[in-house]
Amino acid sequence: MNGLLQYKFNMDTNFLLQAIIYLSAAVICVPIAKKLGLSSILGYLLAGIVIGPYVLGFIGQEGEDIMHFAEFGVVMMLFLIGLELEPRKFWKMRKFILGMGSSQVLGTTVLLFVGCLLFMDWKWETALAISLALALSSTAIVLQTLKEKGLLNTSVGRSSFAVLLFQDIAVIPILAFLPLLSTVNLEVTSDAPQSLISGFPSWLQTLIVLGIISTIYFAGRYVFVPLLHIIAKTRLQELFTASALLLVFGVSYSMQLVGLSPALGAFMAGVVLANSEFRHELEGDIAPFKGLLLGLFFLGVGASINFQLIIENPLFIFIFGAILTLVKFVVLFVISRFHKKNTNQNLLFAFGLSQAGEFGFVIMSFCMQLNIIPSVLANQVMAVIAMSMVATPFLLLINERIIYPNSRIKEKVTEINKDDDFIDEDNPVIIAGFGHFGSTVGRLLRANKVTSTILDYDSDRIDLLRKMGFKVYYGDATRLELLKAAGCENAKLFIAAIDNPSVNLQVIETLKKHFPHLKILTRARNRNDAYELIDHKVEHIYRETLYSAVNMGVDALVELGHRKYSATRQGRQFIKYDEITTRKLAEKRHDKMAYMITVKEEIELQEQLLKSDLYSQIAATNHSWDSEHLKNNLSEPAD
Repeated sequence: MNGLLQYKFNMDTNFLLQAIIYLSAAVICVPIAKKLGLSSILGYLLAGIVIGPYVLGFIGQEGEDIMHFAEFGVVMMLFLIGLELEPRKFWKMRKFILGMGSSQVLGTTVLLFVGCLLFMDWKWETALAISLALALSSTAIVLQTLKEKGLLNTSVGRSSFAVLLFQDIAVIPILAFLPLLSTVNLEVTSDAPQSLISGFPSWLQTLIVLGIISTIYFAGRYVFVPLLHIIAKTRLQELFTASALLLVFGVSYSMQLVGLSPALGAFMAGVVLANSEFRHELEGDIAPFKGLLLGLFFLGVGASINFQLIIENPLFIFIFGAILTLVKFVVLFVISRFHKKNTNQNLLFAFGLSQAGEFGFVIMSFCMQLNIIPSVLANQVMAVIAMSMVATPFLLLINERIIYPNSRIKEKVTEINKDDDFIDEDNPVIIAGFGHFGSTVGRLLRANKVTSTILDYDSDRIDLLRKMGFKVYYGDATRLELLKAAGCENAKLFIAAIDNPSVNLQVIETLKKHFPHLKILTRARNRNDAYELIDHKVEHIYRETLYSAVNMGVDALVELGHRKYSATRQGRQFIKYDEITTRKLAEKRHDKMAYMITVKEEIELQEQLLKSDLYSQIAATNHSWDSEHLKNNLSEPAD
């Protein structure tokens, strides 16, 4: 018995063992769910239920560790969402965000509020708080589901993102407004979570919350972003990542001190950095962990479902959950219909957002702290939220296979045949390295109205270029996550112009492996660099020394009396023959003797070809490239 208790104690306290349990459950359940044609989200949720306190009991009854995992997943997810909240993108989507988003939140809140007042014996403050909490949908579930189904860039995906974005923003005023509902009962129960402002009057709590949010935004923008510039100069990737995490956790902890959600703090941190040149680098740093962290969040949700509470009052939870889903479905369907979407899009949009969301847990906890909602009722509502989140993948599955079969395929076909006002931010050209070489290329493209996504790893250079009007992103272009964030999957052309040849080669290796469709134009410092690039099957190689040296040779010929047209043509031919020769020599460079023989042969052949071209009669009378003095001499009649 003592051994069993000791084993139980170790399970409760050993972090590594709990990590093994979570990961093992995910590794087993998620592939099974995918094999059955279900969403990976369902696999994570079912895994959480299985290891939770009410099935196998691997997780303790209190479930505090579960919510720590879940909260951490939401924190990182909302940081990434905040990074996407670029003002330019927000402005383009303003009609969808403000129109569809506000209609959904207000419409759902009003219907639920009226229904609660008519059919439930609750105070109006309690009814309003619950209605506000349930009006929000799950950003994690919706975005992950859309991504899995390949619908993020469709009309439904963009509309869903717009509504979720408005909801995420709406959380800030909702949390600031809630303290005003506790004016009748200001005492905070000993069971409720405490904060530094718990004992203050409601109006002062609201002002403090708004003040903290404003301070975080301005301090991050004018203190932390300059600090990232200093850290970036060290070129230590791990230090840069640690600094970003410091911002996330520091802001999250600050929000927690005043009784708000750490996830909200992470969202604010993301917004602060959304317009900085470090945005893509931060996305690349956190992206590898995003899927795992979201998986942990869904595991936590599944494991936190209180089946004991459901068994004690099943009618209330299931009926209330069904009514919640129905109300949100109707509101969303009407909004989608108003925006003239077809039936297939209406159903996908309405089913996808019909659940309550992770912020509902946050609002319920905050309401318990403010004594707006009794603890028992708040726990019941949280059970309803969890059940609605679990039900969403099933509802979408029913829609796809029974109500509107093949809806996902039809949605994609609709997108192909329909012109959409939304313009994707991805640029057709990506330039890595914006020093003297890369900036020359970039300026020429910009002068011809070709937009480019520019990446560079020198923070001082980025500062200067941004002051000159260039939008340059800080980041290490050798990292796959950064290349994906920069849009390589959709781009047409990649210009590799990094100063360091070995780094340039690493970038090309990554591009060739993961983005084979992408056409690459690359810089080479000299012939040896060109050989390495040829080995990697790169077609378009531009040697710095070749072109500048040939241009100087052309000018030297002109100064010595040669016609400019002929000299320029000779220069172009020389480059052509030299590029052919370089590819031949690349194959023999490892055999010194064969290499030297080939070099000698190619030089003789090249000189013969150039002489032959020089004495040809092509364009013999074309003087348009010549100097005025030479033109005059050529135009004088012979004696």
